[in-house]
Amino acid sequence: MAKFFESIDAERADFIARAPMFFVATAAVEGRINLSPKGMDSFRVLGPNRVAWLDVAGSGNETHAHLVADGRITVMFCAFENPALILRLYGRAVPVLPQDEGWAALEPHFALLPGTRQIFDMVVESVQTACGWGVPHMHLERERDTLNKYNLSQGREARFAKYAVRTHSIDGLPVRTPTREPR
Repeated sequence: MAKFFESIDAERADFIARAPMFFVATAAVEGRINLSPKGMDSFRVLGPNRVAWLDVAGSGNETHAHLVADGRITVMFCAFENPALILRLYGRAVPVLPQDEGWAALEPHFALLPGTRQIFDMVVESVQTACGWGVPHMHLERERDTLNKYNLSQGREARFAKYAVRTHSIDGLPVRTPTREPR
C-alpha cells in the first residue's frame, strides 16, 4: 500500500543515496510525456524538501524543455534487491545552467562529468513509497562509461558547439543552452 510523506527523512535519503539509477518523468501541456533513466552518481538530497541532479549532454533535452514550460516533475527510485521498495518524489524543478545565478551554490555538490550541461534543482512537494513487489531482482554489474568517453572524445569546444544547436525539444519547445562551460 502506498504511503505519502511531506518530506524526505533520513531513511529515505539513505535509500536514494544507495540507488544506482533513477527515472525522471515530465510533461508539458501538449506533446509527448518524457521518461528518462538516469545514473552516474548524479543525484543529491540537499534537504528534506530539496534535491538536485547533474545532467550530462547525451540525447535530447526534453526534461529541460518540459520544466521551462510547466515545471512539474516526478522522480522515481526502485529497489532491485531486498527489501522491495518504490520511492517517488513529486514536485517542481528548474534547470540551472552554468551561467545562471544558482550554479555556484549547486556545483560543489557534484563531481562534474565530461559534457555536464546543467543541474536540475527540485522542490519536493510530496514523497510516496510503494511496495515494489512487482519490480524484478537485478544486480548492478558496473556503470557504463560510454557517455563519458564520448563526451571526452568530442573535446570541450565541440561539446559546447553541440549545446548551441539544440534550441528546441522534439515537440518544438524551446530550451536554453549553456553560454559557458562549467569550470
